[in-house]
Amino acid sequence: MQAEKQYIDIFTTQRETIERHSSSVMNSVRQQAFDDFCRKGFPTKKVERYKYTDIPSLFAPEDYGLNLNRLTIPVNPNQVFRCDVPNLTTSPHFVINDQLYSKTEKQGSLPEGVIVGSLYEESSNNKDFIGRFYGKLANTADDGITALNTMLAQDGLFVYVPKNVRVDNVLQVINVLRSDVDMMINRRVLIVLEDGAEAKLLFCDHAIDDLRFLTTQVIEVFVGNGASLELYCMEETHYKNVRISNLYIEQQRDSKVAHHSLTLHNGVTRNRTDLMFKGEGAECMLNGCVIADREQHVDNNTLIDHQVPNCQSRELYKYVLDEKAVGAFAGRVLVRKGADKTSSQETNQNLLTTDEARMFTQPELEIYADDVKCAHGSTVGQLNDAALFYMRQRGISLEEAKLLLEFAFIGEIIDQISLVPLRDRLRYLVEKRFRGEFNKCSDCKFCK
Repeated sequence: MQAEKQYIDIFTTQRETIERHSSSVMNSVRQQAFDDFCRKGFPTKKVERYKYTDIPSLFAPEDYGLNLNRLTIPVNPNQVFRCDVPNLTTSPHFVINDQLYSKTEKQGSLPEGVIVGSLYEESSNNKDFIGRFYGKLANTADDGITALNTMLAQDGLFVYVPKNVRVDNVLQVINVLRSDVDMMINRRVLIVLEDGAEAKLLFCDHAIDDLRFLTTQVIEVFVGNGASLELYCMEETHYKNVRISNLYIEQQRDSKVAHHSLTLHNGVTRNRTDLMFKGEGAECMLNGCVIADREQHVDNNTLIDHQVPNCQSRELYKYVLDEKAVGAFAGRVLVRKGADKTSSQETNQNLLTTDEARMFTQPELEIYADDVKCAHGSTVGQLNDAALFYMRQRGISLEEAKLLLEFAFIGEIIDQISLVPLRDRLRYLVEKRFRGEFNKCSDCKFCK
């Protein structure tokens, strides 16, 4: 328990400070989370869902700062961030480390009743409502990272869309890592879509400072009957960043969810996605795009839990790994007894452009029901020599030929994105990424 000791000590000595700067709703689950963390500790590689990432080493004793007293972070993102996607109408909101920036310049109004606010403030003002959802999907007894985040998180983001309300503008959330010292951040997100609601959310992760950041993030998503959610999560940080993110989604009857996970720049990233079908007729689509080089590490672990009949899931993750990058994908589709007429397709395809790159892939399909249509598979390969030869014979340089093949490989993921302006922007960013250029958006001072 050497890695765990410093976090146990922080909580026991600073608990009064942590709780004083948070809400009663968030505080109400801290003790249980602390007990679970003391019991489970960090998951090791002996834990099936974590066998491809050495979690304890990422949390080993280091001199990370923690903003437990909620000091104001000196940054005005409105002045330095202008990474708008051309022709995409968004309602931008900034989260500085784990706090919603309250002075965001308003760009368009939201429909009546829609809330994009501080989780601390909203849960303080409406504790009974948020208490119905907070911590209900993120099971601290099941996961040590979720337990750590729950016992230390003080704030985060709350997104609420009322019954039968459609949000036309994309809700863009820009997560900004900012500090003068190496920093640990524990961020929470709670998203609630009532019956018949529709929304599109775009999360963009950026790091202003060339420092080490260690981020835990827990996202809980509740999608009501007939509701529809498109959730885009794009990471563009840097090589010193460690991000461990756990996403929990619950879908009710006839709901639709499309989740797109896009890792373009990072250090070490570990994404967990648990999606549960609770009502018949629901549909989900999980897409993942990973581009990594140097010694970057990206681990995606997913669970799609078909608990009821007549639901449909589609899952496609693609990796392009260069130099000494390491990728991992473990996807489990569970079709429980009684979940008849389930339709599921899970695919993981990977392209390794060097002999030093490594990919671990483990698609799983577990079926306990009758009358289902389910399939899964994975591939790991290298660039096609015949295709390279064909293009070089027609005057295309080797580097350009490689880029074209890589871009075509990832293109299938980008084509799944329904937002045309974002799709076009991603094509541009992916091409820049393959060319080795850290793209700077117009007038953006974040990317140094």
